Amino acid sequence: MNDIRNIAFIGAGNMTQSIVGGMCKSGYPADKVWVSNPSDAKLEKMKSELGVNTSNDNLEVVNNADAIVLSVKPQLMAEVCAHLRENVHNLTDKLIITIAAGIRIAKYREYLGENIRIIRVMPNTPSLVGQGMSGLVTDNSVDDADKNFVTEAFNGVGETLWVSDEDQLDILGAVAGSGPAYFFEFMDSLAKAATELGFDAEKARAMVQQTCLGAAQMAKESELSLENLRKQVTSKGGSTAKGVEAYQDSDLHGISEKAVKAAVNRNQEMAKLF
Repeated sequence: MNDIRNIAFIGAGNMTQSIVGGMCKSGYPADKVWVSNPSDAKLEKMKSELGVNTSNDNLEVVNNADAIVLSVKPQLMAEVCAHLRENVHNLTDKLIITIAAGIRIAKYREYLGENIRIIRVMPNTPSLVGQGMSGLVTDNSVDDADKNFVTEAFNGVGETLWVSDEDQLDILGAVAGSGPAYFFEFMDSLAKAATELGFDAEKARAMVQQTCLGAAQMAKESELSLENLRKQVTSKGGSTAKGVEAYQDSDLHGISEKAVKAAVNRNQEMAKLF
């Protein structure tokens, strides 16, 4: 990465741990990373495992940073931003990156000032193992250097996808952000089906997770559509066809559409709450 900046994370929850862990594993200098959190336990873990700078004081990490990642719960964002606005007088010199779901760019301008440079990022938890999918969106407040910095930073934990507007980011969050939970739910159901038919739990899990990983890798490397990939491994009249038929009879497509719409609606509801 050519553009190395001092970067401060406010909040040390699971997503921050995933992103910072992935960034450091991909070579981002730990001494350029600052993390703040009210309690010590998570900070001590990150400091010992990754070697990053830590503090209980948001202002300390912000004052040492060129870029600030807001990684707090949406219901705490107004309070955190108000504290920064009151006490940090050069916020317009710092790039603001927010990974909070739901809160729109316009609201951050109310929180932090009209002239801030801001990028919204919607990452997901597989960032911890370098397989994240992060959606990004901004307005005309940032330049290409800022965009490239954030893209490269989050490329360190997986792949990035710029979207055209915040409505698209809500959809991406409902698919990529929430998606790991959907896949874990599906994997768990397959593993439980195997155990009910006689497999022990450990072998069932190993079988399911490797099958999921292999299928994802095939999809990534193939130029075929996902539908045609499914058809390619489904012989007419065979056992796979019968299994797929059971899913289709239960309207798997409709279930997935319902799940994504529910998550999108929740993202849009949160945008109205804050």
